[in-house]
Amino acid sequence: MKNTLLYMVTVLIWGSTWLAIEFQLGTVAPEVSLVYRFAMAALLMWGYCLYRKLPMGYSLVQHGFFMLLAACNFGFNYLVLYWAQEHLTSALASIAFSTLLMMNIVNTRLFFGKPVAGRIYVGALLGIAGIAMLFYKDLQSLELASTTLLGLMLALAGTLIASFGNMVSVRNSRREVGVLQGNAWGMLYGALMLSGVVWASGASFSFDLRPAYILSLLYLAVFGTVIAFATYFALLKNIGPEKASYVIVLFPLVAVILSIWFEGFVWNAYTLGGFALVLLGNGLVLTPLARLRQWFGPRISLAE
Repeated sequence: MKNTLLYMVTVLIWGSTWLAIEFQLGTVAPEVSLVYRFAMAALLMWGYCLYRKLPMGYSLVQHGFFMLLAACNFGFNYLVLYWAQEHLTSALASIAFSTLLMMNIVNTRLFFGKPVAGRIYVGALLGIAGIAMLFYKDLQSLELASTTLLGLMLALAGTLIASFGNMVSVRNSRREVGVLQGNAWGMLYGALMLSGVVWASGASFSFDLRPAYILSLLYLAVFGTVIAFATYFALLKNIGPEKASYVIVLFPLVAVILSIWFEGFVWNAYTLGGFALVLLGNGLVLTPLARLRQWFGPRISLAE
């Protein structure tokens, strides 16, 4: 029941953050908006940890991993994804991000030595085929100047960075680092790193006083960062990155529904087919081996 609740909270929040990000773009530089977001989140996390009197002292080596977590999960991954969403609808960006499932499985093998079954590779190929179908029109023209294709490349790059951050989170949990403490340090370092990006880029710390910007910023900081990362990293700790990544399959459904209502997202044959392939690939990866054999017979070779 506990893990089911964690799943539901993570899916609903992260599925809706893609739309909230749309209200962050346009007036304030993305890196500046992210500084505001993670500075607010860090303040809340630190306040809660200090209120709970949780131990916050760690070795210099562990602080190095906190910085790595910050760079991958609370910093550069989001910066690249914000850039991507300047060229994509929230629905397409969230679907592209669903490839995190495949990346997490492969990276779990690379970093922790967990074997990869044959069906994982089939699922990955289906996911890649789905992404290609979603962006078929842009891939067909092969124009490097295509903003949609650029958005896809940025979204996949941000997703890969996030996957590396997930591996750091798993490593921290295995070293008995508390999820809340790790997030507090990571968000603090993330805000500092993004502040450095702002300084290096010459962007100004401007602010948008429109209610849509302020409300979306508060939602992203409190719900999209503090609460969602706490529930997701708790899932990583409880059931592992492969199963926890199932939330990534589900939240594009939330993002697509919201995009239809608020952004006028329109389905077409390529979108429907691509989305179906992405879901099919992820479903193949996550369906238990016993269930696959029940459906397709005991001789299914790709299940091993």
